[in-house]
Amino acid sequence: MDQNTSELDRLQGEYKAAVEQWIAAIRQEEDLASTPHDVAEVDKWEQAAFDEDDIRNKVKAAKKAYEDALREKFYGF
Repeated sequence: MDQNTSELDRLQGEYKAAVEQWIAAIRQEEDLASTPHDVAEVDKWEQAAFDEDDIRNKVKAAKKAYEDALREKFYGF
């Protein structure tokens, strides 16, 4: 396996792992949105939304890195 393929595999793995974290964060937010309504749960729900957004940004960065590496491999830029 050449170095380029190893790097693409690593970037793809990082992207997939970030997507799995994002899915878990979305499910946690969904679970909190489905609980009885009290102030403590609302605070947890709001925090879950912030956490989901942070993880989504991580996913977008990992996707960009992987896409950039693919462009470099296939198009040379």
